[in-house]
Amino acid sequence: MKSDSFKVFFQDLKDFLICVGHWFGRKILKTFWRFEKGKSFLATILYRQRGRWARPFIHSGMALLIMGGITLGPTLMAENFPGSSADLWQENSAASVLSAATAAETGTTTLISDKPRAEIVNYQVQPGDTASTIAEKFGISTDAIRWENNLASIEAIKPGQTLRILPVTGIAHKVSHGETIYSIAKKYDIGPQGIVDWPYNVFTNDETFALAVGQTLIIPDGVMPKAQPTQPREYLAQVPQAGIVAGTGQFVWPAGGNISQGFRWYHKGIDISNRGAPGIMAADGGTVVITGWPSPWAYGNRVLIDHGNGFATLYAHLSQIYVSAGQRVSQGAVIGQMGSTGRSTGTHLHFEIRKAGVAVNPLSYLR
Repeated sequence: MKSDSFKVFFQDLKDFLICVGHWFGRKILKTFWRFEKGKSFLATILYRQRGRWARPFIHSGMALLIMGGITLGPTLMAENFPGSSADLWQENSAASVLSAATAAETGTTTLISDKPRAEIVNYQVQPGDTASTIAEKFGISTDAIRWENNLASIEAIKPGQTLRILPVTGIAHKVSHGETIYSIAKKYDIGPQGIVDWPYNVFTNDETFALAVGQTLIIPDGVMPKAQPTQPREYLAQVPQAGIVAGTGQFVWPAGGNISQGFRWYHKGIDISNRGAPGIMAADGGTVVITGWPSPWAYGNRVLIDHGNGFATLYAHLSQIYVSAGQRVSQGAVIGQMGSTGRSTGTHLHFEIRKAGVAVNPLSYLR
């Protein structure tokens, strides 16, 4: 009789636990379903138009974290140092401002950021300023100042006048309906790759380089239509036949074509364009250390050759690769085919020379 009671009790307990388990399971499943639905909705918003809203979301999140740190930081510090009764929000009145004499004694100076400028700035012309001195001060050409400010000539400036200064030599362009980077590049007589490679230009689609109507693009090295530049353009030059040694360097030209983009702080090599997609030659003999499409993806298919003397060369955007890592190649050997893989707008070779791991201007070694 007693054993039957235990059996009934354990059966009831088992049924009860099963019911509780089912109830909690449904609640957990429903909670996770709502979480996944909310996450999917948020992801859809962030990925809409290739992450157009991702940057504001990240910036807002960082702003909230910073505000939280500012608000809670003093309290947390006070808790971590219980022996201190000082009010961390209270401003210290003891000589917190340096006088001119103190600054001179301690050698205090103002540090100016050397970070490359991304935005257009306004500059008020000072007495004695000329277009040339202003251009030299900001590291751009006088043509960029003239075209951006619709000046009749570079002499047409006067003290007190406010000028718009671009971050780089070129043109600022406001996108109109139906325009593409290809039509804009043609308008300003440059290759579209230069527009894509400017790191502060954004696109609504990073694969097709689609543009938003009304956005402002910086066109590096662009020339105003029907305008006559007062300064010669440095690039867009014809290069010798591939394999020919040039200048005093030890390298040969890796491909024939036109130099469509030169060496910049944001573009660590030169671009050689050729619609014929010729074979790419090793600029010097060495050992292949990297092939394929590893990170960063913007290079696309690439080959990296170590020349064993402190120099290395990189060949990017290849359509085909004919060598493998570890292989020894001689100067002039065909290592691949010119293409348009990775972050590329057309068939070209991105060529870099690295000295002790640092990118140097290839034209210093090939001219």
